[in-house]
Amino acid sequence: MLDTHARKYIQPVITTTATFCLRMKLTANHVTYIGFFVGICAGLFVYFEQTVVALILLWLSGFLDAVDGTMARKTKPSAWGTFLDIGFDRLVEISIILGLAFRYPDSMWALLLLSVSIIYAMTVFLTVGALAEKSGMKSFYYQTGLGERTEGFILFSFMMTFTSYLTWFTLLFLAVEVFTTFQRIRDAKRILQKIDRIK
Repeated sequence: MLDTHARKYIQPVITTTATFCLRMKLTANHVTYIGFFVGICAGLFVYFEQTVVALILLWLSGFLDAVDGTMARKTKPSAWGTFLDIGFDRLVEISIILGLAFRYPDSMWALLLLSVSIIYAMTVFLTVGALAEKSGMKSFYYQTGLGERTEGFILFSFMMTFTSYLTWFTLLFLAVEVFTTFQRIRDAKRILQKIDRIK
């Protein structure tokens, strides 16, 4: 939701950073790799209870994820870059979940459920996008919803900071993921039935 509606407010900073990176002869894929490394390190610092460092690295990785997309649009988006971006995003999320799960095993069951919900939510998202594109839509169909990446980062931040309530914040994240998935399934039914009628 915030990715869709609040992006315009920080886009000037993202664009300025993207322009700077291009001037430094970096490519969008270079920034994708950097953001991935930074994000994975965040999960490691979560495990060692270096919360402030982990938070900074997590949000920096999210910022770089936005920067690399802007860089790609300024140059030439690539299928390989899109593949890296989507895969690395999930690995960063997994690193945070694993860091929390190994540090706080009492909450592992809730974190496992959250992981399952993220897997299914992304399955719906990617399947609808692929089917829509295959059926003649001009570009990859992006489904919005209550829980997008920024909401995920906010909830991860609460989970990392207020570890006494880790299970409860994880279950809140799970509820957001489930609700978003149902939103996307409803949207998918509308879009895909429309495509079927056109055929």
